[in-house]
Amino acid sequence: MTSSGPLVGYKVIELAGIGPNPMCAMMLADMGAEVVRIDRLEESGLGVVLDPKFSVLNRGRRSVAVDLKQAEGIELVLRLVAGADALIEGFRPGVTERLGLGPDACMARNSKLVYGRVTGWGQDGPLAKAAGHDINYISLAGAAYCIGRGDQPPSPPLNLVGDFGGGGMFLALGVLAALLEAQKSGKGQVVDAAMTDGTAILMAALYGMHGAGIWTDERQGNILDGGAHFYGAYETSDSQFISIASIESKFYDEFIERTDFDDPGHAAHKDRKQWPASREEMAALMKTKTRAEWCEILEGTDVCFAPVLSMTEAPRHPHNVARKTFVDDGGVTQPAPAPRFSRTPSQIQKAPSANGADTAEVLKDWGIEANKIEQLKKAKAIA
Repeated sequence: MTSSGPLVGYKVIELAGIGPNPMCAMMLADMGAEVVRIDRLEESGLGVVLDPKFSVLNRGRRSVAVDLKQAEGIELVLRLVAGADALIEGFRPGVTERLGLGPDACMARNSKLVYGRVTGWGQDGPLAKAAGHDINYISLAGAAYCIGRGDQPPSPPLNLVGDFGGGGMFLALGVLAALLEAQKSGKGQVVDAAMTDGTAILMAALYGMHGAGIWTDERQGNILDGGAHFYGAYETSDSQFISIASIESKFYDEFIERTDFDDPGHAAHKDRKQWPASREEMAALMKTKTRAEWCEILEGTDVCFAPVLSMTEAPRHPHNVARKTFVDDGGVTQPAPAPRFSRTPSQIQKAPSANGADTAEVLKDWGIEANKIEQLKKAKAIA
């Protein structure tokens, strides 16, 4: 398959990891960059599925398995770095330096290299070297506190906010910005993407509202956190769910018109004190019909409505089918590459590779001599 996408021609080294790092690598690969994943020789417990075809985050790139405990393995990676535009890694601060693959070592071989690093806490600060996971990072940034019911502890929003939004996509943005700058200056630089920083950026609008006094620290007491009756998810008579987001007056007008919800003069729409009672009224109203019946009445209108679909249902929805939001690749239903480009469309470049499956092929393509490859194999420095 011929590569396609706006990043065709760029070469990226990915030091294999979990969470945000492979997310970033997948996006860069979908956009056409040649991304080579450097895996460990041994299984490192980086995934939770055994069959590589289900490792969707690993799609689009080839795998080279290298023993990073051997000097020959480190030297091999440095040779690959010399021909790359960027390297991305997601280890704790100081790990790649101890391996001999830190920014100084890599940029000594390639002064134009963009060195992208993603961690939970960042490269410095009191918590920099501590372990953590998504919910810890979004907790420190003030995001987790805002999510969930008011009478219950905060609810983990999967690992979408820290790992993937504030981490992987944040790193991808930083790497692309640094690549653009390198074209002008001829110099590389280090990109320090912290999930705490990225999550804080995602919260920018809410911090502005908080500063203005229109967003409180009361969970489920605000317009976007389930506090307002006109913005939330409701159960239907068939134990399914629908979502309503009639924030603006004109949309709320249409909601009232189509559902006969009782709020004359928008009194409850404007008055926070009435939201709890109105939310109970809304819940009772939504349970009078099935999800399909509400879809018939509200879907496609300006009420701002959608059914709450499961992961099984979402790929089958007519809108997602028409947009080709999901694709089947190798028998695995998965999100299609995004965003979309009018002239240089992205694509899934290849199915996920097993650990080390492409070692010899990649090394040959990247200019490593055949006799050197054989030496590395005999030394067990590569798969």
